[in-house]
Amino acid sequence: MLHILFSLIGPLYRLLPLGLLTCLAFLTSNLGFTAERPNIILIMSDDMGYSDIGCYGGEINTPNLDALAANGLRFTQFYNTARCCPTRASLLTGLYPHQAGIGHMTSDYGLPQYQGFLNKECLTIAEALKPAGYRTYMSGKWHVTPKVKASDPKDNWPSQRGFDKFFGTIHGAGSFFDPNSLTRDNTQITPENDPGYQPDGTWYYTDAISDNTVNYIDSHFKEHPDKPFFHYVAYTAAHWPMHALPEDIAKYEGKYDGGYAPAYGARLKKMKSLGLIDPSWKIPGPIGDWSKVEKKEWESACMEVYAAMVDNMDQGIGRIVESLKRNGQLDNTLILFFQDNGGCAEGFGRGKLVGPLERPSAPTLKPMGKDELQTNMVPTQSRDGYPLRRGDGIMPGPPETEVGYGKNWANVSNTPFREYKHWVHEGGISTPLIAHWPKGIAGKNIWAKDPTHLIDLMATCLDLGKASYPANKIPVEGTSLNPAFKGETIQRGKPIYFEHEGNRAVRDGAWKIVAKGVKSKWELYNIPADRTEMNNLAAKHPERVKTMAAQYEKWAKERGVVPFGSWKKKKTAKATPKEPLHLKSGDTFTSETSPNLTNRPFTVTAQLESLPATGVIAAQGGSNHGWSFYLKDNHLHFTVRQSGEKFTASTPLPATASNPIEARVTKKGIILRTNRNRRTLKEGNPLLTAHPIDVLEVGQDNEGLVGDYGKDFRLSVPIKSLVLSPK
Repeated sequence: MLHILFSLIGPLYRLLPLGLLTCLAFLTSNLGFTAERPNIILIMSDDMGYSDIGCYGGEINTPNLDALAANGLRFTQFYNTARCCPTRASLLTGLYPHQAGIGHMTSDYGLPQYQGFLNKECLTIAEALKPAGYRTYMSGKWHVTPKVKASDPKDNWPSQRGFDKFFGTIHGAGSFFDPNSLTRDNTQITPENDPGYQPDGTWYYTDAISDNTVNYIDSHFKEHPDKPFFHYVAYTAAHWPMHALPEDIAKYEGKYDGGYAPAYGARLKKMKSLGLIDPSWKIPGPIGDWSKVEKKEWESACMEVYAAMVDNMDQGIGRIVESLKRNGQLDNTLILFFQDNGGCAEGFGRGKLVGPLERPSAPTLKPMGKDELQTNMVPTQSRDGYPLRRGDGIMPGPPETEVGYGKNWANVSNTPFREYKHWVHEGGISTPLIAHWPKGIAGKNIWAKDPTHLIDLMATCLDLGKASYPANKIPVEGTSLNPAFKGETIQRGKPIYFEHEGNRAVRDGAWKIVAKGVKSKWELYNIPADRTEMNNLAAKHPERVKTMAAQYEKWAKERGVVPFGSWKKKKTAKATPKEPLHLKSGDTFTSETSPNLTNRPFTVTAQLESLPATGVIAAQGGSNHGWSFYLKDNHLHFTVRQSGEKFTASTPLPATASNPIEARVTKKGIILRTNRNRRTLKEGNPLLTAHPIDVLEVGQDNEGLVGDYGKDFRLSVPIKSLVLSPK
């Protein structure tokens, strides 16, 4: 079209005035937007394994993803970073997560690479594509800032990081029926008061993400037909809690009654037929023993609901594809689908029973108001007043339940790989990558076998979007995937690196070194011959290990990666049973560096500068396992969480801070002391039953929330002294 236009005006252009030439140049430039550059949609799911979707071996019904794969390209060795926050940082910026400021999660550890939010030295894909003429949209989970409250600074929210429109959650996890930090652009909303989306049926977050994406696409072609668009779709399916719609759950009733082994075996067979598994590989799983499962109906129901969550997401992806067809843009749109990490083995919501086993016949609590924002990752009730229920035997699915699907099903999700989310063995970092783009991908139903990584997506968007990247920003680390779309080999020329919580790896060609934890030795695997990582060749090839380890150390040094927990060098070892730990405001300890208080009595003693005061004195863990020592409503409180069950003792605060305040946790209860006052909680044994995975913080609780308070509940007065004494 453009060459015809130029052929018509060519002989006349010397006669045209400058103003008309300028307008003509603008017109032809905009005509070239959609003709030369594709629309781009990045779709990411949450906490799913490599083999869950149908076109990668799974039994879950995913016809829409399967159709995209059949008409496009599938990558066999695409990698993420093993965890939600770092993956999102890496995806959005084309950098390793440490370079973007999120070397761990969204806590500030006092180093630029571990500040817990995206820095200004990087660009998001949206920020890079906007100057090139793209409109930019996002639906779903953000999770790259600790500032999630409506009153918090918003400099690192989507609207401030390049997105023209945003609907989703700022926080990383929550209810699918009432998610915390639900936001439209910069305004926090509830499912009931959102002016932009009110479905006819039940409000369900996965549907809301899909439907808002469709609305943005339809509106884009009405309002900006001359511009290409970029859309980032970040589902929270299938992250815990296991929440799904009844009609989706019904499809999978009885599907998993046979247990882990049949599902694992069926996936293996299908993956072999697809060519994803070499018959020569040694297969490690399944790990679960169905004969030892006491609550089989409940255990199978957890996987049924998980499957329903994935199914619903696929339905939504189908609606997104239909919107592109309806607007005549499917052929010129690059769709990429992938996952943020491997299957999740966390024991969220499992264990001790919290709340009634069966749902009450009617709500027993006051319903939440239409405009009442949800601020809890684990809500204490549903919006209509049903109390929280979690623990072994609680059937997952309804809004008030909070249950995860557990380690054994995560092992099935990751068939046939080792380990899970958090770790950088293949089970933690391997994700499907489906690419669909009829105008740009040569052929159909093709497999691409080059190792690739999330860092490559920014490079791909810059390449296809013909966008420039500022010289004053950290250079993009990835390589464009466009050669693979054309059937060519990707010439990376350098290894791919991984580090999360001390778990680290290097992938260089056929070889991979990997270590589990800070102190573990390197393992060595030849991935084409042994992707299941069952044959450690480190002893056989020590020189190769030495060379690749040196590569890792050089990479880590250049990008600011430090040994996990080393930001507290003087307190790197877990405290011995009787060693007191002296703390100060701002201290942060990881699960690796904090004292292990599991099944152990302990005492926390604080001397404050003054009273009255509010806020968290110290806290460790989250809503599943942990403890918190805090001041609220002129009372001293101490809360312990055991598999979600809450033990809390409270006592009035004294008028002055002349004496220390203290909490003692014993197997007989929680004892609080203020001056001469003493208060004991005598219900049950409140000792920690597991070492929390979330950090120990002083003066705040910004990871998972333990006590009855919201985010950013910082202590309002200075701490003179604080001692944690394990017994």
